[in-house]
Amino acid sequence: MILASDISPHLWLGIPTAIAYALTAWMGPRLATGAGHRLLVAPWLLHGLGLAFALFGAQEGVMYFGFAPALSVTVWLMLTFYVLEQHWFPRLKTRWTLMVLGASVVLIAAVFPGAPMHTNASPLLPLHWALGIASYGLFAAALVHATILSQAEKNMRMAVDAAIDVPILTLERLTFRFVLAGFVLLTATLLAGWLFGDSLYGAQAAWRWDHKTVFSLLSWATFAILLIGRQRFGWRGRTAIRFLYTGTGLLLLGYVGSRFVLEVILGRTP
Repeated sequence: MILASDISPHLWLGIPTAIAYALTAWMGPRLATGAGHRLLVAPWLLHGLGLAFALFGAQEGVMYFGFAPALSVTVWLMLTFYVLEQHWFPRLKTRWTLMVLGASVVLIAAVFPGAPMHTNASPLLPLHWALGIASYGLFAAALVHATILSQAEKNMRMAVDAAIDVPILTLERLTFRFVLAGFVLLTATLLAGWLFGDSLYGAQAAWRWDHKTVFSLLSWATFAILLIGRQRFGWRGRTAIRFLYTGTGLLLLGYVGSRFVLEVILGRTP
């Protein structure tokens, strides 16, 4: 028999949040647009509170992090942009796919809460992490907008009479603004790791040419090519979306993929 005291506090917070996301996924499309927007706020707030406790609430001076918390923070930031945009674009629907994604990452983070990472070595270390994760969130938001844009363009080509949440040109402009903002933060993160790695992580964990570094740099180069192609050659549509998907995939492999292999497959703490 499993007692309540045997259940991880991460599960105590994660399960209600996942249920709230699931209810929003089920009820949101059935409600009026405004009611669906308000319904989304509840799981989003629960998710944010759960992240604050999971990352900082267990022990003072120690931050818990890993591949699953990184995914959870990324999705929460992406949903933050989505919640804000619903106020600016009232026709923007509450999509059940995003709610399922939110529920999934919350449960994964509850099962794999990460390992303690001592931040006392440098007061700037949490800022470095925040820059990196913020870039993840911005690229995830760009990916969501690109997916909506792709579907809207497909409906237009097939002459499907489907309501458009946001004008296509506005969607395209927002997508590239998110890409540019994410690229700036990713550049700052990589430069900080390269220039100040010794003081941030110590001599043993400074800048290294490992899988994380290589995938992150490949991702940076992909986004740089995308932005240059957009500026010089007017890239849009399928070409731009392919570069966005590729860059985001490489970025996920850089940190989340590397940490997943270390934590889950190899059972090691970096």
